[in-house]
Amino acid sequence: MGVFGALVVAAFQGALKIDNIVKSLMGAIKTTSMIALILSGALFLSKGMAFLGVPREVAAAISSLDLGPFGLIAVLLVFYAILGTILDGLSAIVMTLPITFPLVLAAGFDPIWFDIFLVVVVEMSQITPPVGFNLFVVQSLTGDTIGRITKASLPFFLITAAFVILIAVFPEIVTFLPGAAR
Repeated sequence: MGVFGALVVAAFQGALKIDNIVKSLMGAIKTTSMIALILSGALFLSKGMAFLGVPREVAAAISSLDLGPFGLIAVLLVFYAILGTILDGLSAIVMTLPITFPLVLAAGFDPIWFDIFLVVVVEMSQITPPVGFNLFVVQSLTGDTIGRITKASLPFFLITAAFVILIAVFPEIVTFLPGAAR
């Protein structure tokens, strides 16, 4: 639908020419290839880390700390924020959730709340300055320096971090609708 809409807009503007279509296709191919290479590298790294058992060992170390509920959430926040800078979000979740989810349930947290918390934290970790996964994607697309992209992403990182703290202190923000459906 997006491509169709772009073609309609280009036709109305008189820019629907073979040259422009070829340039657009080449740009899409370059961008898709670059993202595929980054994801391939992340997949290779995640497989290596999974083989070595790094996420499992860190999650087991967190379990052995015997923290209170909010201490556990604070440690998991830092853990996933760091893990998300070196792994793509899905790999970080899949490798650690079998260990962290029972810890969170045992601490008395709502599973729906934790799922939302985890998604927000993993997405936050993807823009963690200066080594977030998405920062390198943006750098490849724009050609800007990683320092400039880091400065530009910092407010978004801080806003997301503030939101994570807010939903940790007031879990009703994310559970009031699912609670109404039960």
